Formats: sequence, structure tokens, C-alpha cells
Amino acid sequence: MTRTTELNKLVANLTVLYTKLHSFHWYVKGRSFYTLHEVFENYYNYTTESLDEVAERLLAIGGRPVSTLKGALEIATIKEATEQETTSEMVAAIFHDFELLINDLTHLMGVAEDEGDQGTSDLALGLKTQLEKNVWMLKAYLAD
Repeated sequence: MTRTTELNKLVANLTVLYTKLHSFHWYVKGRSFYTLHEVFENYYNYTTESLDEVAERLLAIGGRPVSTLKGALEIATIKEATEQETTSEMVAAIFHDFELLINDLTHLMGVAEDEGDQGTSDLALGLKTQLEKNVWMLKAYLAD
């Protein structure tokens, strides 16, 4: 896989994740509503910024980011929300999705470095670092 292919997969995954986070933000219920409603909003805002950075990096190196929902769903490895998830399932799904992204970003860093693209590698490292913090916090939440 090339860095442009990996970046496009990341664009697709962030697009699906953004929509999933909105769904969870809207449909979360129960005692954790206020906390998770805000957390999901913070995550989708972060995802928006990350998506834009990744898409613009892809354009900067001559790639073409996927820009339709249909196209994103064809490439993405993150699954859409079903709108039927319980609160616990929502948190577990986001935890899983963040772990998947961390693995993809680690792979992207290696591919970018092999292709001599330090800028893409640095971008991936920054995103990975934030996602690792998010995973740590979700893990603490799930420990209840």
C-alpha cells in the first residue's frame, strides 16, 4: 500500500467515524447522558479537524481524498452506527474504532517513512498520540 492509499483509507474511516459520533451524541441515553453527550461532541469536533488535516495533506502530496459518503463506506474499515446501540455498546464501539485508527496510523507512519515523507509521518504521529490518550480515558470509563 502507498501513503496516498493509506491516507485515503484514513479519510474514509474519519468520515464514517464522524457520522457515528454524531449518531451516538444524539442517541445516548441514561445516567451517563450528560457526560457522554459532551464527550461524543468533543470527539466529533476533533474528528472534523483531523479529517480536514488528513484530506489536505493528501491533496498536498498529489492525492485525491474520497469526498462522498458512498466512496467513504466502500473504503472504510470502521462500521456505521446502527442507531440501536446501548450506551455501553457506544463507548465500546468508539474504543474499538480508536484502536483501529491507532493501528492504521502506526502502519501509515511506516509507509510514509519508507517513501521519505516525514510530513505525513509527523501528522500520523500527532493523531496517534491524541487517540492513545482518548483510548486511555475510554478504558478508564469502561473499567466501571
